[in-house]
Amino acid sequence: MKINSDRQAQYGLTLHVAEEADRSKARGNREIARIGSEITFDPKVLDTYHYSGWKSAHHDLLVICAAAEYADRRCARRIGQWARSFKLTIPVREPALWQRSEVTLSLIDTLRHLTGDDWDFAFTPSVAKDESFARQRSLDFGNSKQFVIAYSDGLDSRSVSGIHSVGDAAIRVRVTKNKGRIKSSEAPFDLIPFSVKVPSSPESSVRSRGFKFASVTAIAAQISNVKRIVVPESGQGALGPALLPLHNIYADYRNHPTFFRKMERFIRLALQYELSYEQPRLWHTKGQTIFEFISQPGQSAQSLSDTRSCWQQRWNTRSEGKLRQCGLCAACLLRRMSLHAAGVKETDDTYIFSDLSASKHKGSAQQTSRTMLEYGSVGARHLHQLANLAEVPDAQLRGHSYELARVLSIPEEETLLNLKRLLTQHSKEWREFVNSQGPASFLVRWTGGELYG
Repeated sequence: MKINSDRQAQYGLTLHVAEEADRSKARGNREIARIGSEITFDPKVLDTYHYSGWKSAHHDLLVICAAAEYADRRCARRIGQWARSFKLTIPVREPALWQRSEVTLSLIDTLRHLTGDDWDFAFTPSVAKDESFARQRSLDFGNSKQFVIAYSDGLDSRSVSGIHSVGDAAIRVRVTKNKGRIKSSEAPFDLIPFSVKVPSSPESSVRSRGFKFASVTAIAAQISNVKRIVVPESGQGALGPALLPLHNIYADYRNHPTFFRKMERFIRLALQYELSYEQPRLWHTKGQTIFEFISQPGQSAQSLSDTRSCWQQRWNTRSEGKLRQCGLCAACLLRRMSLHAAGVKETDDTYIFSDLSASKHKGSAQQTSRTMLEYGSVGARHLHQLANLAEVPDAQLRGHSYELARVLSIPEEETLLNLKRLLTQHSKEWREFVNSQGPASFLVRWTGGELYG
């Protein structure tokens, strides 16, 4: 999607990333994000990345990720205007690399496609002392590791890692920030090594997280001398947000193949490393992925009980002393329908909204939040509309199948057939899940178009 820069020029953010010795101050519409204050690196976590092969360019890329996240969270999108304009000045240890036009343009192209915003970067020489090379140590995986995977607390990463990591072939890069304190015996790449603190965070979409996760896994792959990155997202999560973007909202490409092709080019230019982002579950539903995982020898449904899918903040889903999931947001509904399709039953206390068969949503929750209900009604309609795509004429899907065929390098007719099979399976799983709640369920009314409020 081409962004109109002239239209954006009046709205956005100018951000200067400052090192400790940089005494620059905010003025006019320019903000300052200081390394060590707004952007912080955890030395213990960073040490899990400091293995032989660590480069100054890796540290630079982490700072770029942090700066993009800060800008993305700091500047709220306006009603009726998705796109914003960002101008970022960032200190880097390899200025000659990042100032190369092909590197900068590839970075801009990748972020623009991902977030729908206009990005501009200026790179200045870092004056901070680099002590990382003195802390490097060996990382000997032998020949056992075959791919890197972004590993969270979610169903997809747990299931896909189990399906494909025969003989412990996976290098798991944890991309959740909720893990406990690092221990000296922790594996490499145990957490994201930086955090971003925004004085106020009015924007919740934060599409730049996709760039952060893709970059961190690329760094881990290069250090480990592995060429493959496995993206665990199943078909609904990877393609659904682009197939059905919400009204006036730029399509979500965080797990879409078009984004990963741009990331591959960017990593090739910036880190001089060839790798591929693979999506083995692209044409499968989450329900099919879960079923395949629990069918593996030595695996069971119990091993999925502690995974988390909910979009709600953790403080908002704590009830009776237990951390729960809301049970209503699109992520929770997709989780519940997928586990239902795989024949997995969860305990009644897993969700705030545990009973979807109730006729009134107020009676189905242990605690009620307006945000949860709004997310629920929108999420239910999204999953229902995605199911309806299984019945549309081929011509309505051709634009997507052409685009996917091009970036996946497979015939368009084969791509269209795969897409239709995915949508048909999703439709079957969704309708069976909704019907299982009974005709009086408020979820049934929501899928029929009733809006909360």
